Amino acid sequence: MKKRTWGGGLLAVVSATLLAAGCGSAGNTSGGASGGGGTGLGPPPQADHAVPASVGKGEGKLNLIAWEGYAQPQWVRPFEKATGCQVSAKYGGSSSEMVSLMADGGGGQYDMVSASGDADLRLIYGGDVKPVNISLIEPWKDFHPFLKSPPFNTIGAKHYGVSLQFGPNVLLYSKKTFASKPQSWSVLYDQAHAGKITVPNNPIQIADAALFLSKVRPSLGITDPYELTQPQFDAAVTLLERQHPMVKKYWDLASQEISLFESGTTVVGAAWPYQTNTLIAAGSQVADTIPREGATGWADTWMLATKAPHPNCAYKWMQWITTPRVQAQQAVYFGETPANKLACPIMDQLQKGACAAYHANASESYYNTIKFWKTPLAQCGNGKNNCVPFQQWVSAWTRITG
Repeated sequence: MKKRTWGGGLLAVVSATLLAAGCGSAGNTSGGASGGGGTGLGPPPQADHAVPASVGKGEGKLNLIAWEGYAQPQWVRPFEKATGCQVSAKYGGSSSEMVSLMADGGGGQYDMVSASGDADLRLIYGGDVKPVNISLIEPWKDFHPFLKSPPFNTIGAKHYGVSLQFGPNVLLYSKKTFASKPQSWSVLYDQAHAGKITVPNNPIQIADAALFLSKVRPSLGITDPYELTQPQFDAAVTLLERQHPMVKKYWDLASQEISLFESGTTVVGAAWPYQTNTLIAAGSQVADTIPREGATGWADTWMLATKAPHPNCAYKWMQWITTPRVQAQQAVYFGETPANKLACPIMDQLQKGACAAYHANASESYYNTIKFWKTPLAQCGNGKNNCVPFQQWVSAWTRITG
């Protein structure tokens, strides 16, 4: 299972472009906007890079930077046979490591990276990835609408990659403890469950607290959990500091949370659908939900390196990896939700009930409840430079968790 980390190593690799620009935000980017599409940063360095009108003959190789599990033999080997592009994958352990590996446009070594939303803006404004011609990726037309031109990979109507898979951060609970489905994230801050709570060991949990506060304390004026003024940020940190004594464990790996629930050590926590479905398959009496306040989540994008040495094979990969069958294979293997809507029935062929289990057939209103990860930056979406940048999120999280 992928470990999506935001560790302190990020501080050394944040794009100098972002820092020089006042640390802009992709929060209100519109795919149809001009310039920076609402980021306040202006056009990315590669915005005017010409995209190909067609895909040529493959170069015979494709070098990927990927999350572990994103280049499995069951879909890589058929791709190699069909295209002649031999795949080599370098697995990244965190988004920060991927940004570092992609420095200087991939260095003429790497072709693509499977970036999560917390890395996209750094890669785009660092000039390390370039626009793609989305019309050459035919399965794109069958994507969920919110993933066709999302703000984390589409700026100024230019696509800096193609969406892949996504997932919400859900509230996992023991049905033995909760007779009915919890309606609010408040259970994670409730003294009644002290010592039985688990949450990810991740600075982005500050956004989860901010999202909760945006609904229960509207006077704070929080409109985006990743764009927080100092008072809003302080309120979220204070809530998490009060939660700290109630937390049994801040988990780093999905397997850790699974063990905590299997043993009954914890009864409620923040999780991914993967943990829920793994526990249910093993016979645990658990369920998950997205409470009324909504949820944060992650979404991945295959992005093309500025200096990709094998661009034709890269396009062939984007075409392949977005087809319904391959999307279904990856979703079932990894425990996430595919971008391609047509993957749903194939998921059920591969694993009974998988489509519903991973919310691949949910309504668009469900997906709209998810606030997808992005890098917290100093420049707020309203153009003001009064938001708390990510460096301070890392420092605060270290203090919170002790």
